[in-house]
Amino acid sequence: QVQLVESGGGLVQPGGSLRLSCAASGSIVAIGGMGWYRQAPGKQRGLVASISTGFATDYADSVKGRFTISRDNAKNTVYLQMNSLKPEDIAVYYCYAKIFGSGRWRDYWGQGTQVTVSS
Repeated sequence: QVQLVESGGGLVQPGGSLRLSCAASGSIVAIGGMGWYRQAPGKQRGLVASISTGFATDYADSVKGRFTISRDNAKNTVYLQMNSLKPEDIAVYYCYAKIFGSGRWRDYWGQGTQVTVSS
């Protein structure tokens, strides 16, 4: 079994920062692309940022210059550093990873972590 466990969400004031972490564990042979999605109330889940095995990154336009995605392959962990947070960043944030285990590649998702931006 493979699990993605997220941490780091919470309440922050506008302009503040949070760092999300997502650690993969279990029967893992290899990890491919990793990233973060978010879902705000009443909206569809959308991509926030992604990072390839070669550390190439991609960001949603709404977070460029404010968010930074990184990964630590030794720890099977992906991070999302979020700076200059705005009320429109309020959402449940989900990490994902493409993981090879038990003979095939599969997409895995974390349980979600709430980010609230409010004064």
